[in-house]
Amino acid sequence: EPGLYVAATPIGNLGDVTYRVIETLKAVDRILCEDTRHTAKLCAAYGIATLRAPYHEHNAAAVRPGLVAELKAGARFALVSDGGTPLISDPGYKLVADARAAGVRVTPLPGPCAAIAALSAAGAPTDRFLFAGFPPVKAGQRAAFLKGLAHIDAPLVFYESPTRVADTLMATKEAFGARRAVVARELTKIYESIEAGDIAELGDRFSRTEPRGEFVVIVHPPALTAAPDEADVDAFIARALQSMSVREAAAAAADALGLPRKAAYERALTLKERK
Repeated sequence: EPGLYVAATPIGNLGDVTYRVIETLKAVDRILCEDTRHTAKLCAAYGIATLRAPYHEHNAAAVRPGLVAELKAGARFALVSDGGTPLISDPGYKLVADARAAGVRVTPLPGPCAAIAALSAAGAPTDRFLFAGFPPVKAGQRAAFLKGLAHIDAPLVFYESPTRVADTLMATKEAFGARRAVVARELTKIYESIEAGDIAELGDRFSRTEPRGEFVVIVHPPALTAAPDEADVDAFIARALQSMSVREAAAAAADALGLPRKAAYERALTLKERK
């Protein structure tokens, strides 16, 4: 039917797109893309020949009135981002708002979202959470931004670039104190990794490397910052040692319990030697 279709596309693995999105992208008059070259890869993979047109933060103000006029006249457009669900840290909301104000039907086509994917594997409580988008780039603004979130008793979800992820983790430590965190990188892609631990430890780890890819940072709420009971740690590591090496058991304990990796390794080594 005529209207605007907000279509979620893969964040990495092209197999994550839904049948409904593929069929819609084939049927609409035009696909509005954050980057037409990026969307071309998805179209090539699924034989989608629909005309693609750029719609992004640099041209949105100029082209939006014309797009809304076409939609009012009966056009069928799909809005996509470079990956994931449009409007999540993406400027497309103005087109959706203007389309709805003009009486145009707006249809969501659900699918991948990096924030939700990361949450599903983070081990943080998910009955509620706050998606905070990208922290400010400048240090002072970032510190004020994080300070304003420190009181929230729910997991906090951030997006971050590889060049700033270490700085953001260390700034988060300054604003929040000791907390557990999870850093998910390159979700659904070949080099996907999901690392858990203390914020400061994670910040130090990423400051000593040259990280690449796209990052999701999840900070646990204050209620989960207490160190796990020593007996629980020993029981976890003892079970892990039944099928894992010392290093593997320590890594598993660090990720699951939020322990510093060095401390987890030393404890695993001690328990191994007692056998």
